[in-house]
Amino acid sequence: MKTLAVYLMCGPELPELAETAVAAGADLVELGFPFSDPLADGPVIRRAAERALAQGMRTGACLEILAATRERLPQTPLVPMTYSSLLEAYGWERFAADARSAGATSVIVADLPAGEQPELRRVQLVAPTSTDARLRLAAEQTDGWLYLVTLTGTTGAREGLSPALAGLVERARSVTEAPLYAGFGISTPEQARAAAELADGVVVGTSALEAAEGGAAALAAFVGSLRGAIDAALIPG
Repeated sequence: MKTLAVYLMCGPELPELAETAVAAGADLVELGFPFSDPLADGPVIRRAAERALAQGMRTGACLEILAATRERLPQTPLVPMTYSSLLEAYGWERFAADARSAGATSVIVADLPAGEQPELRRVQLVAPTSTDARLRLAAEQTDGWLYLVTLTGTTGAREGLSPALAGLVERARSVTEAPLYAGFGISTPEQARAAAELADGVVVGTSALEAAEGGAAALAAFVGSLRGAIDAALIPG
């Protein structure tokens, strides 16, 4: 079974939305910790971050949201996605300890290259532009699964699945047995199915946030459509 990961921004409504997403078929939830200068994120996630910051969602508050989500979802992998500047301000060791205490399964630091802060166990990201040496290092250090950034650029909807994904999957499989989850630029059920035919899991962020803006029912319907498409990737023909 292929993994479906859904990204949602931290805020008062996230625990309920995360529970809704999992009930609709998500296997893993990424929790966005808002940042004022999110270099990897496109306009939808940027706007969601701005709203979250306006709601008071700083690192400590986000950890409280994580803990509340963990209470609702005791078995679901929950992975905060954040930026190195936030952790520098909060304290690397303090964050690692507090995130674990709040129920984090792992953590993603979008702008922290493999090899830096190696004491922070985290999901590593690689892209089509990653060198073979960088890919090997990330594969060696990754925590649980390897995040394949399907394209060069920010998050956001694209018209089709990046043609670079197939080559990146092939390169990654040659150096690791860790599960490979593809993300960035995957926004429709059709794209999710195509990515699932190549990788072990799919991460959907921008379109999940857009659906969540319509409320729990809209998010459930969208996640359900992703789940159905990904499961269809396993059926020959």
